[in-house]
Amino acid sequence: MVDKELVIAALREVYDPEISINVYDLGLIYNLDVKDDHVHLQHTLTSMMCPFADQICNDIEQAVQSVQGVATVERELVWDPPFGLDMIPEETKFALGWE
Repeated sequence: MVDKELVIAALREVYDPEISINVYDLGLIYNLDVKDDHVHLQHTLTSMMCPFADQICNDIEQAVQSVQGVATVERELVWDPPFGLDMIPEETKFALGWE
């Protein structure tokens, strides 16, 4: 059984190169479902034109796959709802002084 908190910790190691905030705390992970040794996640990017899209998607998948016990990763890139600054958790905004 995979520990969801370990998956979240791994996702916090994946940064958006343009913003220098990890994808989890930035609010790009929309859904994270861990069942036994399978992880399914839905995520988005800050924009459809993100120049680092391939890198970020690959980094997300590799980070999750690196978690002990994970056998399969199903990563799904979604655009609905579209990302906006309102998607960033309040704790992240506060930590960055954006409040």
